[in-house]
Amino acid sequence: MPPGKKYKILFVTSEVYPFIKTGGLADISSALPQKLQEMGHLVRIVVPKYGAIDERKFKIHEVVRLKDLTMKIGEKDVVFSLRSSFLIGTKTRVQIYFLDNPEFFGSRHSLYNDPLTNEDYPDNDERFILLARSVYDLIQKLGWVPDIIHCNDWQCGLVPAYLKTMFKNDPAFKGIKTLFTIHNLGFQGIFPKSTFDKTALPKEANSEKGILHKGSVNFLKSGLFYSDMINTVSETYAKEICTTKDLGLGFEELLSKRKKDLYGIINGIDETIWSPEVDTKIAKKYSSKNLEFKLENKKALADNFNFEFKPEVPVLGMITRLYDNKGMDILEKAFPDLMNLDIQFVLLGTGDKKYNRFFMNMASKHNDKFSCFIGFDDELAHLIEAGSDMFLMPSKFEPCGLNQLYSLVYGTVPIARNTGGLADTVQKFNPKTLKGNGFVFEKYSAKDFVSEIKAAIKLFSEEPEMWKAIQINGMKSDFSWMNSTKKYVDLYKKLSG
Repeated sequence: MPPGKKYKILFVTSEVYPFIKTGGLADISSALPQKLQEMGHLVRIVVPKYGAIDERKFKIHEVVRLKDLTMKIGEKDVVFSLRSSFLIGTKTRVQIYFLDNPEFFGSRHSLYNDPLTNEDYPDNDERFILLARSVYDLIQKLGWVPDIIHCNDWQCGLVPAYLKTMFKNDPAFKGIKTLFTIHNLGFQGIFPKSTFDKTALPKEANSEKGILHKGSVNFLKSGLFYSDMINTVSETYAKEICTTKDLGLGFEELLSKRKKDLYGIINGIDETIWSPEVDTKIAKKYSSKNLEFKLENKKALADNFNFEFKPEVPVLGMITRLYDNKGMDILEKAFPDLMNLDIQFVLLGTGDKKYNRFFMNMASKHNDKFSCFIGFDDELAHLIEAGSDMFLMPSKFEPCGLNQLYSLVYGTVPIARNTGGLADTVQKFNPKTLKGNGFVFEKYSAKDFVSEIKAAIKLFSEEPEMWKAIQINGMKSDFSWMNSTKKYVDLYKKLSG
């Protein structure tokens, strides 16, 4: 075990893979605790037990001390339990506590919104007040006092507020520090002023110097204001949200004031799942030493989408949520130009109804060169990463981004906008020095996006050796969680120092 202080970390999150997942947060909430525990730290996780979580399969059991606890939320008496299981990692078992309440979580398979209407659940405030306060019941009842409570996104935003106000003089919680990680500043947990009375927080928190933001209760603001330290998921994004109105989304002033407490750490990727050398979901495994096997995946991808297999024609891949902030508006504008190029283009994703419709229409109109799968399919995601030649990420903003990381290690060359985590991981290729691992454009416009795609296609078609050099540069990258985890440990050290 490496030297240095070992920390006790309570990791609070709203989703954890493999139990429940809507996005990258679930992957991070699984990988980071496992790596921390492998390094000798003691980690426990708290997550809601949604109806979609299979308790038999995951052997979730009662803990006598944590059964049938009660809490008042507004006028409601809420009964809940914290049940236990383990996150089974490669080398470690991380203990995980499931917040169990049938009304708020157990009866719903969907996490944050009603799948029929796509509207947020109207009681999301009460659901995540329960999550935040249950953390303190857990600590008290178990007598397990963490050094750090690591909170993630708006769903956990009230956790630091309770510690700094309601429990500030409680000896049971003395010495605990909080870290608040922003995975996406766009989701804030905004509720009417009346929500404040449900929180049971002291009056002092009922102001702009508390959990209110622009007159509403804002759970994200609570996390940003009350936590001891804040981090987000790339260095560039950490700078951008302090200085740019478009990206600070109303918090640039608060974040700028807290600049000395704000850090950026790029997410890692799970190499046991995302590596072309071990990936069981692709047609043929490969590495930088036998890149020719990548072609087998390109063929399988063509078959999957009913394209004619043409080794010399570049395949452009995209796996994304179909929203404006992911660059869908400029992709839509660029589409006619793209369809005039000699390419095949595959897209996997779902999102805004207007984009779902647009891409389905384009797939029937240009079925010889464009195809899409509206929805999500994990196996297909792996095949697109392995079988594409290029990967498109024209995001308006991107806190970290994982798909460009997967693309780099799969030798699939990213074409990305210079923002957030993309700026920290995709370096523009320089034909003179042969340095760089992708293609980068600055201005958020369809014109600049298309021109970068054309530059990539030209190099792919005319300079195969140079193309291979870009691929190999990307495949040499180390985006392992171990790198990122060491940086988190440095933050814990600063926090408890």
